[in-house]
Amino acid sequence: MSASNRVEIAVKRLAHGADLALPEHATPHSAGVDLLAAIDQDVELAPGQRALIKSGLSIELPVGFEAQVRPRSGLALKHGVTVLNAPGTIDADYRGEVGVILINLGNSPFTIERGMRIAQMVVAPVSTIAWRESHDLNLTERGTGGFGSTGTASTDTTNQQT
Repeated sequence: MSASNRVEIAVKRLAHGADLALPEHATPHSAGVDLLAAIDQDVELAPGQRALIKSGLSIELPVGFEAQVRPRSGLALKHGVTVLNAPGTIDADYRGEVGVILINLGNSPFTIERGMRIAQMVVAPVSTIAWRESHDLNLTERGTGGFGSTGTASTDTTNQQT
């Protein structure tokens, strides 16, 4: 990652997470960092059950940025465990502990252990909204077509057999 894309973020390790590693990029081109479970004892999630799992960290994001808490694909695929409010948003003015709401959508109980990589966090720039009220909006080809209005079939015909 180039230095121009690097965002410096102040981080505070809380007492219950002081012995855990700080989140880091797993590879040089990873978009996010893995958040670890800062729990005192194992948490078993039964199918359909959800729990707030603490990270042991508080952060100070620069103004103009947010942190998004997202699922880890391996947990989702292998166990059906995902982040319930994905992506969870951490605002630049929030100073509390980063928490992860995990839910088990799988068929078997899943155990969360201390130090387990439970979610990933991606930091991204955000824009603020300046509303400009209007009586008319520009017309588009799609118009007011919403949920499912563009269909599911691919419009790419290059690989179709005739």
